Amino acid sequence: MIRSRAKRPFLFTLAHAACAALALMTALTWPAQAQSTAQAALPKDVLQTLHKAQVPPSALSVLIAPLPNGAASNNAQPRHLSHHAQASVNPASVMKLFTTFAGLSLLGPDHVWRNRVYTDGPVRDGVLQGNLVVRGSGDPKLVVERLQALMVQIRSAGVREVRGDIVLDRSVFDVRERSEPFDDEPLRPYNVGPDGLLLNFKAVVYKFTPDAASGQVQVRFEPPLAGFSAPTQLPLSQAACSDWRRQLQADFSQPQQVRFAGRYPVSCGEREWPVAYPEPEAYAPRVMQAMWLGVGGQLSGQVRYGTRPVSARLLLEAPSLPLSDIIQDINKFSNNVMAQQLYLTLSSELGSPGRFEASHLRLSQWWRQGFAGHEEPVLDNGSGLSRTERSTAQALTALLQAAHASPHARHFVDSLAIAGVDGTAARLKDRSPQSPVIGKAWLKTGSLRDVASVAGYVQGQSGQRYTLVAVLHHPNAQQARAVLDQLLEWTVRDQDAMASPSTPHAKRQSAQKQATERP
Repeated sequence: MIRSRAKRPFLFTLAHAACAALALMTALTWPAQAQSTAQAALPKDVLQTLHKAQVPPSALSVLIAPLPNGAASNNAQPRHLSHHAQASVNPASVMKLFTTFAGLSLLGPDHVWRNRVYTDGPVRDGVLQGNLVVRGSGDPKLVVERLQALMVQIRSAGVREVRGDIVLDRSVFDVRERSEPFDDEPLRPYNVGPDGLLLNFKAVVYKFTPDAASGQVQVRFEPPLAGFSAPTQLPLSQAACSDWRRQLQADFSQPQQVRFAGRYPVSCGEREWPVAYPEPEAYAPRVMQAMWLGVGGQLSGQVRYGTRPVSARLLLEAPSLPLSDIIQDINKFSNNVMAQQLYLTLSSELGSPGRFEASHLRLSQWWRQGFAGHEEPVLDNGSGLSRTERSTAQALTALLQAAHASPHARHFVDSLAIAGVDGTAARLKDRSPQSPVIGKAWLKTGSLRDVASVAGYVQGQSGQRYTLVAVLHHPNAQQARAVLDQLLEWTVRDQDAMASPSTPHAKRQSAQKQATERP
């Protein structure tokens, strides 16, 4: 996973930090103050796009507001736009902004999850006479590379053979697997459920490398799973690359023996296909067994779920990546299960097993203390992958402006996708290569079957900085998604309005110019 850091956010200076308290007070009261000055009419091109997609303007919620300490260089009047900003709507993955900023505020950017390994028995000459217990911490990103490092650490700590079981303790969370996958897509990685010992997102990544000379595509998969098999090569085809996954004719009905009955289009080049493992409960034991054996470890017993005995002794501790890194994956790449892991951590780090209900109570208390006067968001699992989560554009704007004024502003904005550059906002460059928004907006995007949304920060051409929230909630939302790009461009092109003869500022400028030109 590659992150681009070529362009830094516009937000962070010492002066910004010094005026954070004043900016925060202004941010939390802005929506109520600005109603009299906010522009009521949507831009013409936005209305045209909505009409073409057969989406009524009432299905769009928008709030575009200037940042209190982001003044334009020419003292021009900044953009304002408020349209159904008080409507409570489902903003899809934009809800991750509440989870990640609450995480930064309550846990701190340096927070780490501490995975621990225990021995339940004596170790003599590299042989553990008992069970090896791996206790998960809710770590959102215990992926293949870090699992490999953990196995090596166990060997380096003096254990090469386990004459007992490997016990997987995931009791840090109290959650159950979702009975019905979201949108009936059980094999989509976004449907993976949270877990106290989440290994590699419970997914298998298939990697396809075509070899035109042999007429075959090489197939590899990771991570290794005990007893798992899949084809190592497939025939190539000359078909178009569109819908290449369907062309493979994959059969995942037998979790331990995947089949591909089709062909792979040579025109696709190298591709990856992440698939949620069909038997999520069996995933972690199979991965742990394969990786332990893969580093030369020996095991007499089995790999199973359980809890750490009180008598077990700590062998080693393996901390996670810091929260400041974790939220980059959550926001830039809209990782649902990582967001849920963080959301559950809000309650688990208090000492009891993490539960969605308990995390909801803690986030609710945090909101009421810091955002009094703004409608409280409704959270379910903290990821936006829900039909019940709700927020208003006003509440999201209050959050964005408070985050911009907080001590954690740099980490929060660094976690957002840069328009046309990286993350879920990179596609803007494909849709509109010459867009003035490229590199000028830091965004969280959202998408459900009937929702298209965007929220974040925008740098106007005048030098003014803005928060922008826009949510389309309608069965035709995806057909009207261009509206979001149009609103971003309208915000960036704020000099257009400032130069218009109809604005008071432009009239003053014109009068001043005429006065200086008189003989």
